[in-house]
Amino acid sequence: MTMANQTTEHIKELCKGPETINIMEVCGTHTVSIMRNGIRSLLPDSIRLISGPGCPVCVTTQGYIDAAIDLARRENIMLCTYGDMMKVPGKDISLDQQRANGADIQVIYSALDAIKFAQQNPQKEIVFAAVGFETTTPITAAAILQARELGLKNFTILAGHKLAIPVIELVAQGDAVIDAFLCPGHVSVIIGSDAYIDIATKYRKPCVVASFEPQQILNAIAKTVEMIVNGQIGVHNEYKAAVTAKGNIHAQELTARVFDICDVNWRSIGLVKNSGLRLADEFSSFDAVTKFNLSDIEKDYSMGGCKCGQVIQGMMDPNQCPHFGNKCLPQSPLGPCMVSSEGTCAAWYKYHPLD
Repeated sequence: MTMANQTTEHIKELCKGPETINIMEVCGTHTVSIMRNGIRSLLPDSIRLISGPGCPVCVTTQGYIDAAIDLARRENIMLCTYGDMMKVPGKDISLDQQRANGADIQVIYSALDAIKFAQQNPQKEIVFAAVGFETTTPITAAAILQARELGLKNFTILAGHKLAIPVIELVAQGDAVIDAFLCPGHVSVIIGSDAYIDIATKYRKPCVVASFEPQQILNAIAKTVEMIVNGQIGVHNEYKAAVTAKGNIHAQELTARVFDICDVNWRSIGLVKNSGLRLADEFSSFDAVTKFNLSDIEKDYSMGGCKCGQVIQGMMDPNQCPHFGNKCLPQSPLGPCMVSSEGTCAAWYKYHPLD
């Protein structure tokens, strides 16, 4: 018997009662790994895995997307962005379509790549669309510090970074029935497993940290079920190879040096207090919103009846959306959940299109 089979048999032994156990995997990468490896099919019917708001592009407001497209249209601007942003629809066009129309848009893999473009193109304004959770924020902070050290006047960021804990807490007290959280691996490397203690104790929902490997996800699910069945409340770290209790202190300090915490809107969720990051006053010269007089970056609205907000809050599975697989497709999406590599709808469509 394989280790995966042993783990699933153990889970089935634990789930002999009729009660349904609802586990939210917060991170989009967990969702993709679960779908790609058929983990749902291995579990008893009494365990329901629910996708959460852990896809950075999926929670970025429509106003932010529109602002990025607006910048890309302007003369003498090079917009640098992660690839997941390219096909997200704006109010009338996507970044991908705008690039086809001649805009200077560069897909990059790190904020530091944008610094190189700024050095190589001193005659151009380089704007980096800075989205992501705690995993990517320290790199953006390092890029800001490097830009200041180099004296770059042609580099700014469109700040869109968000924090995971406030939105997990929002979901924990929301309308969706969640019994436990499968906590994101990469984010936890930065913030540490202790960051989930308050959520676990305040809302009495076990939190288990895991990597994205199929076996470790199964181990984490087994541990979660054990904790629920035995009435245990707390945080368990299954990803000890990379995650410590306190996390990466240097990365945390780097982020705190460059950014201040603020209230921000999340796509289709609304205002979440203390869940966003804005540039500290000391670094305001690197703020694209100020430099290019942008407005409504926090404005949010749904495109064509997109149900992304309900999906990422655990209120609806993608296949329950009336547009899934017909009006909303990867090549013609209504929202980011269908195009991002971490998008729940994209994962469902790719791996289980008929479910």
